[in-house]
Amino acid sequence: MKETSTSTIDPKQVAQQTVFPILFAISFSHLLNDTIQSLIPAIYPLVKDNYNLSFSQIGLITLAFQMAASLFQPFVGLYTDKKPQPYSLAIGMGFTLIGLITLSLSTGFYFMLLSVALIGTGSSIFHPEASRMAHAASGGRRGLAQSIFQLGGNAGSSIGPLLAAWIIVPNGQFSVIWFSIIALLAIMILTRVGKWYKGYMVNLRAKHGSKLTVVTNNFSKTRVVTAVVILLVLIFSKYFYMASLTSYFTFYLIDKFHVSVQTSQLYLFVFLFSVAAGTLVGGPVGDRFGRKYVIWFSILGTAPFALMLPYANLFWTGVLIVPIGMILASAFSAILVYAQELIPGKVGLVAGLFFGFAFGMGGIGSALLGKLADSTSIEYVFHICAFLPLIGIITGFLPNIEGKKKSA
Repeated sequence: MKETSTSTIDPKQVAQQTVFPILFAISFSHLLNDTIQSLIPAIYPLVKDNYNLSFSQIGLITLAFQMAASLFQPFVGLYTDKKPQPYSLAIGMGFTLIGLITLSLSTGFYFMLLSVALIGTGSSIFHPEASRMAHAASGGRRGLAQSIFQLGGNAGSSIGPLLAAWIIVPNGQFSVIWFSIIALLAIMILTRVGKWYKGYMVNLRAKHGSKLTVVTNNFSKTRVVTAVVILLVLIFSKYFYMASLTSYFTFYLIDKFHVSVQTSQLYLFVFLFSVAAGTLVGGPVGDRFGRKYVIWFSILGTAPFALMLPYANLFWTGVLIVPIGMILASAFSAILVYAQELIPGKVGLVAGLFFGFAFGMGGIGSALLGKLADSTSIEYVFHICAFLPLIGIITGFLPNIEGKKKSA
């Protein structure tokens, strides 16, 4: 079968070489996707005042988005493991585009719930298959590939609040519609990536007899299940704590230090930019020294700074959120690749499960923390959440799986 130059790839070459143009395209698309997603918490102070919402309702908006973004992901991953869908990323971004338009036109709480659910649905389609494509383009450097992929997402998450402060806060909710241009750009890029991936799959099937390096392990099913449960508990710790910062950090700053909405958005940008800056560390370091150690450090290492944060003044708050973001950022890429090596051959399912669980924990955490903030105070929420990174100590119970590879 003859393929165009934009969609042919040799599976042997992919197994040996990292396809950086595809990784960067996927990462940039992840940046665009997560820039859109990050607009949701970034406009919370605006819509809270416009519609007289409680913290509980703010939490429910996050829950609606995160649950839509999480529930479908394992099913998408399981399906695409069996039947890869090269153009599913562009289709998912179409849902996001519709959600953006309806969000800009929302006139009340329930309309907002529908809008963020559409954006979440687009995200649930995007992440598992994008992670699979990054895995295909990794050339065996899976940690690096996932870090590049995650870098785009975290960079987008940091840009969103900054764009909200510059565009949405001064111009109002309807200005959200301008971000539909970002969704259209992402659809065009993802269509091109889909053509490459389609060619990759055609050639992979044509050369099915070629030997490819795969990760295997000799652990029992019980040991594997136990390790997966530990990883999910670590994700719970990370994303519950992240929920307190991404959803409520602006309110915390406004309530405790009486800063303006725009100033609070700049502090949120500093935190999210720190997350983006720290993202590239986890994957390559995990490839070189072992993912277990990266996971251990990235969660437990956040604890001292997290415990100091509720007692810091405004200046030190701005200082502390930098190491918190940078250290915490390296966890997810290492966790995801560790899990994919723990359960070989199920790249999409593992990506869908872990991305989905991460989104779900973020949504549930935001809803519960919003309820807690209504019944106590936003400052009390940050005192309680400061202890969550200490859960990272259970990383010590994970098995060592590095180096256990063989040719299939």
